[in-house]
Formats: sequence, C-alpha cells, structure tokens
Amino acid sequence: MAVTLAALVARFGGEMLGDGAIAISQVAPLNQAKADEIGFVSQSKYLAQLSSTRAGAVILPLDARDATELPRILTPNPYLYFARVSALLNPPPRPPAGVHPAATVAEDAVIGADASVASGAVVGPGAVIGERTVVGANCVIGDHARIGADCLLHANVTVYHRCEIGDRAILHSGCVIGSDGFGFAPDEGRWEKIPQIGRVLIGDDVEVGACTTIDRGALEDTTIEEGVKLDNLIQIAHNVQIGAHTAIAACTGIAGSAKIGRHCMIGGAAMIFGHIEIADGTRISTNTLITKSLPQAGTYTSALPFSEHEVWQRNAVHMRNLDKLVNRVKQLEKRLNELEGKS
Repeated sequence: MAVTLAALVARFGGEMLGDGAIAISQVAPLNQAKADEIGFVSQSKYLAQLSSTRAGAVILPLDARDATELPRILTPNPYLYFARVSALLNPPPRPPAGVHPAATVAEDAVIGADASVASGAVVGPGAVIGERTVVGANCVIGDHARIGADCLLHANVTVYHRCEIGDRAILHSGCVIGSDGFGFAPDEGRWEKIPQIGRVLIGDDVEVGACTTIDRGALEDTTIEEGVKLDNLIQIAHNVQIGAHTAIAACTGIAGSAKIGRHCMIGGAAMIFGHIEIADGTRISTNTLITKSLPQAGTYTSALPFSEHEVWQRNAVHMRNLDKLVNRVKQLEKRLNELEGKS
C-alpha cells in the first residue's frame, strides 16, 4: 500500500512541511531510503545524514524544521511516529477465517467469529478462542483455556489448561504459557512433586517473545497485567506478578512469587530473586542481580565491566577480601579518632 504525507498527518497528527501529496510505500533508514520511502531522525547526531539521503520524506523533531528541504513531518516524538507509520504500512498477514481441516478442535470448544485456526493446531475441550484471533500452525490450546479477541498466536505456541489471555495479545513461536512451576518437597534425599494448581492470567495488549516461558501458579495465579512486553527467552516462575506496561528484555529470569511493579524496565539477562517486591517505575540494568526488594523507584545496576582474564583474577582476589579490608579501615578510623581526641 501507499499513503500520502497529508493522509499520515490526518491520521497521526504532526505538522507537515512541503508537498503533502508525496506518496510513501515503506519506512527505511535514512542511508538506505528510496524516493517512495520515509525515514526519521530522533536524535540530533543523525541530522547530518539528511544531506545525503534519497528518502522521499522524513519525520523530524520539532526543533529540526529547517534541517532539510525535503517534505517532512514534525512531531515531538519521531520514533513513536515512525512506529505508527510502519505499523500502518506493514500490517501482519491475515490468514483466512475458519478452522483448517487438519486442525483438531474439541466439539465443545468455542471459536469466535472470523477467527482462524491453522493446520495442526489442537484446541482442547471447553477452550474459548475470541473473535478475529489467529491461532497458528501446530499451536496447542489446553482444556478450558481462554484466548481473547484479536490475538495473534504464531506457530507452535502452547497455552496450558485453564490459562487465560486477554484481547490483542501477541504470542510468538515456541512460547509456553502455563507450564508447571518448579515446586518439589524434599523427602529423605528424594524430591516429591507439588501439584501446580494455579493458572496464568495475561491481560490485554501483552506481547510474549519467542521461547519465553511463564509458569502457572502453585496455589495462586501467575499474573501478567495489561500492556506488558516480554522479549524472547525469558523465564517467569510460578506466582510472579508483573505490573501493567512493564517491559523486560531477553534472557531475564524471575524467581517465584516476585512482584514487579507497573511501568518498570528490566534489561537483558537480569536475574531477580523470588519473594521480593520491585516498585513501580523501577529500571534494572542488563546483567543485574536483584537479591532484595526495591521499595523506591530508581535505576539499579550491578554488572561489572569485562577485563582481561588475568586482571579479572587479581581483582577477584581483592573482592574476596573486601570485608576484611572494611573492618581494617573501621579499626584505623577508630584509632585515628582516639588519637585526635588525646591531642
């Protein structure tokens, strides 16, 4: 499809400068864009690329109105504007509505109007698939699971029994919703499994990345509130609660019963202990280990920069002796205070 700049401004707002009849068929980086494509600049350091770009139009911040003579749209948030234009020009593929003959759907399952169930998918007894939802090839929807309207389940998604997913969710290939939490009782050197009888409840507008796993609760439910965005390869353990509009990057692990607030941002490969609480609006840097509750919002970082192996070994020796060093400093300070008191 193609859309004019005037139509974009009518749809998304912003201030247009130049020829509004220019038609745009795709978004592209400034250094690769062609005459029928639109680029964007969100940081001033990239403004220099405007002199050489072949883009037909650009999206710029408000203070860059005179940075080029190209047709342009001015907006307070060029990155967000670009995202909306890209979504308009690149709608997800929509398979035909209906149940594929090679799908297996229980007789009492409910399939909403205009929903699509692809080849190899299995929909269990009592399951509900909402209107216009797409269930990709080889997905498994467990008994009495509920999927909302306008959802997109890519191929090979598994939703276990009784789990519930809200409207407009996107579940990427290989993600598993509702697998058993890691619960075992010790018994004289052996482990006895604890039944995981809770569910996973996922709110509206949630996106779950490829091969991310969300465990069902042991007794209570694991809860992912509305608007949460989860990257690939994340492990969320049983009874975890994640507040609305929190975003978590890949390879993060969250232990059982952790409570993460709303509007948090958690970097890749972070590790979060169980049974702790993290305040709304908290930011956690990549590779950070969180071992206790964070009652106040802020940015928390624990990752050490890499170094040559021999240097790291020498520093590691000092780190093991930090407690002794602190005690020695305290003793020296105490002695110094005593000497100053006598003088």
